[in-house]
Amino acid sequence: MRQFDLAPLYRSTVGFDRLFSALDQFVSADSVPSYPPYNIERTGENAYRITVAVAGFTEADLSIEVKENALTLKGERKADPAKRVEVLHQGIAARGFERRFQLADYVQVTGAALENGLLHVDLVREIPEAKKARQIQIATGRPVEAPAIEGQVQQAA
Repeated sequence: MRQFDLAPLYRSTVGFDRLFSALDQFVSADSVPSYPPYNIERTGENAYRITVAVAGFTEADLSIEVKENALTLKGERKADPAKRVEVLHQGIAARGFERRFQLADYVQVTGAALENGLLHVDLVREIPEAKKARQIQIATGRPVEAPAIEGQVQQAA
């Protein structure tokens, strides 16, 4: 695996610590978990959906947490002692999982739904008005006339 040294970037930038930490974390990840499988879809200009295959899990077995800019999905099946079944072959994974997603700034979770063994997490990016692009007028080279004030004007003699 390749090793990247991000130290020179730390010396010449200010305020990008979180970005470089995330890059360092992605580059140094030795094994990327593949369970459970998931899709990330763009459903609108600023809307997204994460769909995770969680067959066999119920709403009580799943938890969704957002902290800072990280979305964490956890699943842990709780054994029901009343249901004792002898399993002859287990092809459906029943192991617990924890899947983390790094969210961009201003991305918020708007809802989640479990349907047909798929967990859908809806996200939207809501950029504050103060952060949106705005048009700036360019002043011309001629002097701007002061607005006239209504009232009596005295003439100097």
